[in-house]
Amino acid sequence: MQSTLILTLGLLFSTLSVSAADLRSEYKRPATIPFPDDNPYQAEKAALGKMLFFDPRVSANQNISCATCHNPSFGWEQALPRAVGAKNTELGRHNPTILNVAWGEQYFWDGRASSLEEQALGPIQSDVEMNMPLDLLIERIQSIKGYQPYFQRVFSDGEISAENIAKAIATFERTVVSGPAPFDHWVEGDEDAISPSAKRGFEIFNGKGNCAACHSGWNFTDNQFHDIGLVTDDLGRFLIDPSSEKNRYAFKTPSLRNITQRAPFMHNGSVPTLDAVLVHYLTGGIPRSSRSDEMRPVPFTADELADLKAFLLTLQGDDQPMSLPSLPL
Repeated sequence: MQSTLILTLGLLFSTLSVSAADLRSEYKRPATIPFPDDNPYQAEKAALGKMLFFDPRVSANQNISCATCHNPSFGWEQALPRAVGAKNTELGRHNPTILNVAWGEQYFWDGRASSLEEQALGPIQSDVEMNMPLDLLIERIQSIKGYQPYFQRVFSDGEISAENIAKAIATFERTVVSGPAPFDHWVEGDEDAISPSAKRGFEIFNGKGNCAACHSGWNFTDNQFHDIGLVTDDLGRFLIDPSSEKNRYAFKTPSLRNITQRAPFMHNGSVPTLDAVLVHYLTGGIPRSSRSDEMRPVPFTADELADLKAFLLTLQGDDQPMSLPSLPL
């Protein structure tokens, strides 16, 4: 009887161990960056895209670049609640990060762009953002002689066109990947890479907290749209797809990678700190018909909140400093 009990307990602990290992494996970093067949990776194309990304001449008044709103020093966001456009006016939403966008599916908070190439041209054309019509953009880039050899080497047609500008910027953006974090080292088997508190936080993240229902996979996002019960008048995804009530006030799940650099949080920058984010999920947000079925009040203890935060802090990658490109003349 005793030997049977010992054997049963041994099998139980073995099963639990395998399950924990399987759970960790779901967060394993990919080995390569995906690039679409119609816009494959090329080093010179990425270099050209980087120049265009950091070049303020792609805006009408030559005063802001893509990097103005997607600053590498702030997790490729902007350290303001809401974006500021070319006319020095506050826009309606916070800047989403471009970290790990190579693994995205739909782009912008509301998913209105179906490809990164389409997304790349959106802010440039927007009259409240960079305010640069595409015909004027092409004309300006064509007038910069230093750009011409790059387009000739990178693209078979050699043209400075909207399509090629978008392909170059999108290629660079796909290379913006968060560096390996302590959490990744733990996933790879280094048990000392994160603290016991962070390990408990990982269990809460995947269990009681139900965070992984939306923040799933190595990039901690399901790339879907959810109403998480925030105070907002912005209809979000519903403006793009009104076919479901669940799209009302719904926004794309952001990645949690390098989260410590990316305050303030949420689509409207309304939550100033990571602690305040955790409190929001503790309360469950505003109960309404559109609120995600995954959202509910969770009675976290103070220790559980501390453990959950400790886990989130392990997602900060060891990113290399981003060097600024020399812009063509």
